Amino acid sequence: MINFMKYKMLYLGISSVIIVAGLLAMGIWGFRYSIDFVGGTNLEYKINKAFTTDAVRTVFKKQQVEVAEARKEGSTLFVKTKPIDDKKELAIRTELKKTFNTSITVLRTETVGPVLGRETMIKTVLASVIAILGILLYMTFAFKGWDFAVAAVLAMMHDFLVVIGTYAIMSHFWGAEVDTMFVTALLTAMSFSVHDTIVIFDKIREYVKTQGDGSIELLANKALTETLVRSFNNSMTIIFMLLSLTLLGGTTIRFFVATLLVGTITGTYSSPFVATPILVWLKNRKS
Repeated sequence: MINFMKYKMLYLGISSVIIVAGLLAMGIWGFRYSIDFVGGTNLEYKINKAFTTDAVRTVFKKQQVEVAEARKEGSTLFVKTKPIDDKKELAIRTELKKTFNTSITVLRTETVGPVLGRETMIKTVLASVIAILGILLYMTFAFKGWDFAVAAVLAMMHDFLVVIGTYAIMSHFWGAEVDTMFVTALLTAMSFSVHDTIVIFDKIREYVKTQGDGSIELLANKALTETLVRSFNNSMTIIFMLLSLTLLGGTTIRFFVATLLVGTITGTYSSPFVATPILVWLKNRKS
């Protein structure tokens, strides 16, 4: 049997460094928000001729349209602007054709108003709160004790902070945007964390019933020794799949998959090394 609880201060140090780095990234750089949250228009054109984003910005300025972001990937132009209608989009496209003297293929146009953006943000926060409360109530009922539930939710919040902190870094360096796909990946990662934690907690509860809870650290070490390899092997199959999708998948889902990858890794780590030490600490406080 491995004495995992002996290194609980090491786990605390690792988690603290990662979370603090993420919080600093959020405070210094913040996030890039998609039009799902702030409203605006996304334009995606294929231009069959060499062009620069500065020249593109000049065209939009001439049409009196404010550009929030303009970037190019090969022959594809991505532009985010304040909300515009179809008439203005046609005028911009016509001007771009004249400026670059080439044909332009429309790959995507989508517009979301700021009211809908605010509504999406509110629903996102509400969904997160409902999920946390639901997990807290369910685990309190299932394990017949609030200490299991609190430990699981605190570990889930640990994963939440790690994922959003990492996404702030991805947002700054690679242009990842906070959108509805990110919210989906975040909630999925949080549920995965609790799934792994329940496996360990169920084994600890089993030992408490048969051997008593006099030495909760001993029981926790025994439960981790028996379940860790299974949880690790299960997580690695998911991690390898997500890693291949992150590296080889398309740009549309890349950051969605990367968020799931980070969430899976931190969920695999937090169940044995965050949730379990918290549970041991809570149990020892009661004794």
